[in-house]
Amino acid sequence: MTEPADPPFVEFDRVQKSYDGETLVVKDLNLQMPKGEFLTMLGPSGSGKTTCLMMLAGFETATHGDIRLDGKPINNIPPHKRGIGMVFQNYALFPHMTVAENLAFPLEVRGEAKTDREARVHTALEMVQMGDFGARRPAQLSGGQRQRVALARALVFEPELVLMDEPLGALDKQLREHMQFEIKHLHEKLGITVVYVTHDQTEALTMSDRVAVFNDGVIQQLAPPDELYERPQNSFVAGFIGENNRLEGKIEGIEADKAVVRLKTGELIDATPVNVTSVGQETLVSIRPERVEFKPENFDEGAHTIEAEVLEFIYMGDSFRTRLRVAGHDDFVMKSRNMLGQERLQPGRKLPISWHPQDARALDAM
Repeated sequence: MTEPADPPFVEFDRVQKSYDGETLVVKDLNLQMPKGEFLTMLGPSGSGKTTCLMMLAGFETATHGDIRLDGKPINNIPPHKRGIGMVFQNYALFPHMTVAENLAFPLEVRGEAKTDREARVHTALEMVQMGDFGARRPAQLSGGQRQRVALARALVFEPELVLMDEPLGALDKQLREHMQFEIKHLHEKLGITVVYVTHDQTEALTMSDRVAVFNDGVIQQLAPPDELYERPQNSFVAGFIGENNRLEGKIEGIEADKAVVRLKTGELIDATPVNVTSVGQETLVSIRPERVEFKPENFDEGAHTIEAEVLEFIYMGDSFRTRLRVAGHDDFVMKSRNMLGQERLQPGRKLPISWHPQDARALDAM
């Protein structure tokens, strides 16, 4: 797991969490974040990501280990004294207050003068393009507008750290995608540190400087989005991040940068070895659908070629999705761009497909 070179602003040091004294929902977590980073905690339900966020916020207490903010332990500091902004999926706005009063509330709690409060509220609302909505109540706003207000309230007292727990989960797809970019642009403009929790892979890849993939209370991989997608370090990450083809086999031969894999149906293919070390070891070979091509006449001779049968050809607007039978698997997928003159393949047709060996990764068999 690669840690950043900058001094840590947020740090989890051997943190564990158990609710019943027996089962650990977070297991020996070590994580460092530099100031100004946008880090996403990504994983399925029950993987420990939200528990980590709640411990950082102060709403949960670590069973073991230390959590530090800017070098200072915060385990025993109550949430309202940590100076952390929070954004929740359900907005958590006071329905009896106006938008402006909702934003002024955290400033009032901190004892700021009225004139200062008004100036900060105005600035925060303008920041999220809600400057004309200060007199409205939350019930008079759309879901997207309420989420903007919740974001402005988290930023109004200028915290150095903002935590976001599935903040876009209640929005429709188009608005959700729009808000992803708005939040990312605000992060870049303000230079704040953000810890973001989601189970949405696309959201994590789109917004983050780094992504921590959680499963079973453990970070499986911590890396920038492109590294996470292109070079998953185990089968869980490869299967959880994006669509992924998996072929079962055994290691027939292995070197530092190349593994020869014999598939269950007998074919030999080359792959980059990851988490496999010895001949005879079972493996899952991971290949992304967009890295697969129907073998054209001039395809690179270094590519691997294997016979496939078309099972389904689906038009998706900007692309085509072809489901194939490959090496005994009926769920092998190829994605291709919708280009002028592209042939539409009929089910039952057999033809060779190809990919480069470096795009195939021999992973642990889970």
